Amino acid sequence: MNVEEYLKNAINALAYKEVPTARLDVLVLLEDVLSKDRGWLLAHLDLPLDEPTIKKLNELIKRRAGHEPLAYIRGHSEFYGREFLVTADTLQPRAETEIMIDLLKSLKIKNPIIADIGTGSGCLAITTALELPDSEVYATEINAAALAVARKNAKKLKAGVTFYKGNLLEPVLSADVQPTVLLANLPYVPDDYEINQAAGHEPKIALFGGKDGLDLYRELFALIDDSAKIATKLQFLLTESLPFQHAELAKIAKKHGFKQNVEQDFIQVFERII
Repeated sequence: MNVEEYLKNAINALAYKEVPTARLDVLVLLEDVLSKDRGWLLAHLDLPLDEPTIKKLNELIKRRAGHEPLAYIRGHSEFYGREFLVTADTLQPRAETEIMIDLLKSLKIKNPIIADIGTGSGCLAITTALELPDSEVYATEINAAALAVARKNAKKLKAGVTFYKGNLLEPVLSADVQPTVLLANLPYVPDDYEINQAAGHEPKIALFGGKDGLDLYRELFALIDDSAKIATKLQFLLTESLPFQHAELAKIAKKHGFKQNVEQDFIQVFERII
């Protein structure tokens, strides 16, 4: 069997299982296994594949046919132009989250102290440290396995991030860190919301946020109120949630002394009301 034949068969197998990106996924896995880029592969469709290679590819295709995210199969994913390690203990980085970095950079705060709450794979905190070299960056995560992945990513990408294990803002408060900016991509999917099959492979603790999906945001704002130091120093809070949740999240923020500054796709920027 050559590349062209395998490509056709594997695409059909994934399409039959209703994988929406069948052709792209097969090409990516071929690139990984053969250590060749896409242009080379498409120019050498007659390349024969030996049995060990076909067996390895088939194992990967079988996992993707079960709607396991490609990022978990590969063990890494791209975020903001950099490659991050991911495991089943972390969410796969999403393109919509990159907007949070764009909006953070647009704030143009000098020497910000930034805390990423619920860091997961560390993609937000690490990207922040690398994109804003004048910043001081901290990150919290309640899941020890996810935190280990984040630390590996920081070491791999040589990013200066201080990590803490614990719930939401509590480790930052305990360490007496006084951030000027909070990043919060907290679990926001409502408990009864229907997710796709790929998301079903991701850790539920990182996805679901209560009946309306906003329970953890309510808890975060309450923690901010409970700390005079945080409430005084904090200037901006950037959040991610589903667009239909934005109006309610803006109400919660206003109740705790924040006004919406910017809204773009899944991201909201809240500014402390002076």
